[in-house]
Amino acid sequence: MNKKDANELSGVKEIARRAGVSAATVDRVIHKRKGVSDKTRDRINAIIAELNYQPNLHAQRLASRKVVHIATLIPESSDETSFWVGPLKGIEEAEAEVMQYSVKVHKYFYNQNNKKSFVKQAKAILKARPDGVLLAPSFMEESVHFVTDCEAQGIPYVLMDSDIPGRSNMSYIGPDLYQSGLLAAHLSSYLLQENDKVLIVNISKEIDSDHHLLRKEEGFRAYYKEHGREGIIIKRDIHQLDHASIEAGISKELQRHKNIRVIFVTNSRVSAVAAYVQRLPQKVILIGYDFLKENIDYLHDRTIDFLICQKPQQQAYKGVMALYQHIAFSAPLGKVHYMPIDIITKENFSSYEK
Repeated sequence: MNKKDANELSGVKEIARRAGVSAATVDRVIHKRKGVSDKTRDRINAIIAELNYQPNLHAQRLASRKVVHIATLIPESSDETSFWVGPLKGIEEAEAEVMQYSVKVHKYFYNQNNKKSFVKQAKAILKARPDGVLLAPSFMEESVHFVTDCEAQGIPYVLMDSDIPGRSNMSYIGPDLYQSGLLAAHLSSYLLQENDKVLIVNISKEIDSDHHLLRKEEGFRAYYKEHGREGIIIKRDIHQLDHASIEAGISKELQRHKNIRVIFVTNSRVSAVAAYVQRLPQKVILIGYDFLKENIDYLHDRTIDFLICQKPQQQAYKGVMALYQHIAFSAPLGKVHYMPIDIITKENFSSYEK
């Protein structure tokens, strides 16, 4: 018996022979497709287990010649924050792995400060009708419209970085935003003395629709409310992203409230706050987000005391790979994949992996 015959006897043909069914029926069971009775499916699965049969799914992908198209929609990188460089690297890493299996990743970008750019790119994706979409939502109303259209067209989608509650996404891969806010509050509580106050700073042109900032703030407030200390919280929303506007907003609160001990910045723009805090005569403890060079520089000189990080590069990589597995092999996806919430300090940043 030659090697090819041996492989066939231990593969689909042998399973079909033992089960008394066609190879097509075995194929339907292997790929979890409908059209097979429960009794037959159980018999085939028992034979698969007995033979320890492992189908070479990637080889089947190569043989099928069907091209899978995945679209990704994330914010473009900007001078204001380099946060989105990480997710793009994750997308490109996944793309390099799956391109050999006839998978094409089409990358779309929008301006995080411009709703119209998001709507324009969303329309372009819907017109292209990809097999799946990886989305990092920013504008809540516009994002809901987009995913509603995806659902209407039968396009599966995975969310990263920020979720959209109550939607039919295949999966969400990212931080638990509420728990992230709780963590920041718990951390800050150890740093406050009796009469100290804590300042929450939201920096975004579209704060009212910026779900991921508001959800963190909600978690932060919930912690202090639970402990009967919500009155120590002060909040400042800053809608302009230039350093002068950010410094003016922080300065106004520090002048108004002389006992602000901790500043909690709800996104990666904490470096813009640090540039001002660094020049203050008094020490203010600064907590913010994300493992970015501009933030690490201030962490290193202890202007920023803590960075909360949630592996954005891995989020994007996992998102593309999850879509590929689902589209190509009908692999089930867990509804939620929360990323770990890491606390980075000057003492451990050098060993942190994105």
